[in-house]
Amino acid sequence: MEIPIFDLGRQNEKLIDGILNEIRKVVLSGRFILGEAVAELEERLGEMIGGRAIGVGSGTDALYLTIKALDIGAGDEVITSPFTFIAPIETILALGARPVFVDIDPITFNLNPDLIEERITERTRAILPIHLFGLPAAMEPIVSIARQHNLVVIEDCAQAFGARIGDQPVGGFGDAGCFSFFPTKILSCFGDGGMVIVRDPDRAERIRSLRVHGSRKKYYHEEIGVNSRLDALQARILLYKLNFVDEWIRRRREIADHYRKLLKGLPISLPVEPEGYYHVYHQFTIRSPRRDELKRHLAENGIGSTVYYPTPLHLQPVCKDLGYKPGDFPEAERACSEVLSLPIFPELTPREVERVASVLSSFDW
Repeated sequence: MEIPIFDLGRQNEKLIDGILNEIRKVVLSGRFILGEAVAELEERLGEMIGGRAIGVGSGTDALYLTIKALDIGAGDEVITSPFTFIAPIETILALGARPVFVDIDPITFNLNPDLIEERITERTRAILPIHLFGLPAAMEPIVSIARQHNLVVIEDCAQAFGARIGDQPVGGFGDAGCFSFFPTKILSCFGDGGMVIVRDPDRAERIRSLRVHGSRKKYYHEEIGVNSRLDALQARILLYKLNFVDEWIRRRREIADHYRKLLKGLPISLPVEPEGYYHVYHQFTIRSPRRDELKRHLAENGIGSTVYYPTPLHLQPVCKDLGYKPGDFPEAERACSEVLSLPIFPELTPREVERVASVLSSFDW
C-alpha cells in the first residue's frame, strides 16, 4: 500500500463538478481580476476572523504588503522565529529591515514568548509569530508584550486557517493576519493566493492601494506598489471550498487523534494541543533523534513523509550577513534534526493511518 504525504487529487475528484460550475460563472462574467467574487470572499473572511480583508496574490505577498503598509524598513527590526518557511524573513529583508530571531518552544514549535523581551531594542517595530503546523502561537503573552513596548503584531497564519484560541480565530489577535491559499493549505485554491486581515481602516486602504501599483484612483499612483491581486477564478474556488472546510478540519483532527492512540508508547514526541487551543493539523509532526532512519524506514515501506524544516533560517545562506552562528537557537536547531511530518489530509483513510502506525511500530527501536 503506497501512502502519499499529501494527495489533493482525492479531494479534487469529489469537488470537480462544483468547482467547474464556479469557474464557468467567472468565465461567462468576463471579469477575471478582483471583482465581485473577490469582494464576496473578502467580506466572508473579514466577518469570520474579525477585520477588513484584502485579497492578494499569495501568502508571501500578504506578508510583504502588510510590512510595507506599516512603514517597516531600513534600520527597523522584526522579531520572529527561525523555525519556519522562508517567506517571513524574505519579506522583512526585501523591505530593508532586519529579522531578529527568538528561539522556539520545543513542545509547540512556536515562538517562545518568554524569550521575546530580551530581544527588543529601540529599533524593534514588530513581532511576527508563526502559527506553525496549524497550532496557534501563544498570542496572549505575545500581544501583551507588544502592547507594553508599542510594537505591532503581524500573524503568519499560512498553515493555520481555522485554528483558534477559545473563540478567536488566528489572524484576529494582532494588528494584521496573513493567510496563504497555496494548494496544500487547509483552505486552498488552484495556484497562488493570499489574504490580509487588518482592523485599522487606513491600513486596509493602503494595502488595497499597494496591491494595485500604489493606486487608489485608476492611472494615478501615490507610491510604488506591486501587482498582487487575487484572481476571480481563485476567489470562486475558495468560496466554494469554504462550504467544506469545517468538515475537512474536523477530519484532520480525527486523523490526529487516531495517530495519537496508535503511536502512544513509541519513543517519539507527538504533537500537543494546549488547553483552550484548537489545532487544525496542517501537519502531524513527530520528533525523534532517529528521524532520518525513520524516514528511510517509512519510504522503504511505501509511505511518504517530509521534513519541515531541515535547516533553521538563521543558518540559511541568505542570512549569512546577519551574523548568526550554530548554537544561537538550540531548540530550533534540534527541531530541524528531529522533526518528521506524517501523511495527513482529510481523505486519508483509517486503514492508511493504521498502516503508517504499523510501519512506525515495526521500526527497530
